[in-house]
Amino acid sequence: MENVLRPLIVVGGSALLTLVIGWATDRLLRKADERHSETPLWGLLRRGRIPYQLVLCAAMLRGSYDEAKVLERHSAGIGQTLTLVLIGAAAWLVIRIAAAIVESTYTRYARVHRDPARVRRVRTQVTLIMRVVAAVVGVVAVAAMLLTFPAMRAAGASLLASAGILGIVAGVAAQSTLSNMFAGLQIAFGDMVRIGDTVVVDGEWGTVEEITLTFLTVRTWDERRITMPVSYFTSKPFENWSRGTPQMTGIVYFHVDHTAPVELMRERLRDILRECPAWDGRDYGLAVTDTTPNTMQVRALVTAKDADDIWTVRVAVREQMIRWLTDNHPYALPRVNTADATLAPGFQRLDGHTRDGEPPRRAHEPPRTGRG
Repeated sequence: MENVLRPLIVVGGSALLTLVIGWATDRLLRKADERHSETPLWGLLRRGRIPYQLVLCAAMLRGSYDEAKVLERHSAGIGQTLTLVLIGAAAWLVIRIAAAIVESTYTRYARVHRDPARVRRVRTQVTLIMRVVAAVVGVVAVAAMLLTFPAMRAAGASLLASAGILGIVAGVAAQSTLSNMFAGLQIAFGDMVRIGDTVVVDGEWGTVEEITLTFLTVRTWDERRITMPVSYFTSKPFENWSRGTPQMTGIVYFHVDHTAPVELMRERLRDILRECPAWDGRDYGLAVTDTTPNTMQVRALVTAKDADDIWTVRVAVREQMIRWLTDNHPYALPRVNTADATLAPGFQRLDGHTRDGEPPRRAHEPPRTGRG
């Protein structure tokens, strides 16, 4: 009977105590979250209840397993397994707690500061810092797991002795990866590009969606994702429309006939912008910037508060101006002239008559006079 009750009490008691402590801790965090609604820290800490319970259960089982007297032949292996589970769960819990603290700090910072550029910069830095913390904790946890094996302890001295050579070999082999990692840190703390920035890379316009230590993802306007190494942004030029102030000036070109009413087009542009909510009211203008033998180029300048609104304003101006020209001034649209060209005095036309209507004369024929 004792052989049945002893393992039942040890294993069942550890599991039951884990559930009770986990439930009590979760209740305390929930009440703290309700009392302190100004910070999301306590609510975010509740995300770590699963690794927290694993740590409790593994620790209690590891400490009381010898008293269970179960599978004594395999006690060393079971104890080793519980130790590995304990280390892994503890690393998982540390990452969850660090993420909760960092995210809570970022949320409070975003509430206080209204500058979108500064908020995006901090968000980018926080994201990369969390990835570094997770990587460091993971490496430490794996190293701790390996050191629990006696063979790995004996090999520790030789590993340390050859660490310099291995470091050189690893650095040469992972040169591209290391350069991307350093480029990611340079982007995070150099404020070159941030999550949420509007950029143009390789002729593609989009928004930075994700930044990691090795790659960066740009979401284009048509919902495509462009993934590129972060070293691209430290070695090649690119356009960042969100750098500094997000205000932008847009250009709309029109190709119209030389007879187009430029002054009326300027007045129509003003009316279109007044009815467009995306126009920020800072500036506008319309001028003839170029001419060709058949058309002239008219440039309209408009302004908006950010890249999304400047796109909306340009589309509205282009569409409504073309419609207005079509309805009210169709002669101003580009056309191909098919009328007879004006000839120079005395120049012979294809129908055999000169400009004044006289039939052509031969080269040796004297000029005609009014006399017969």
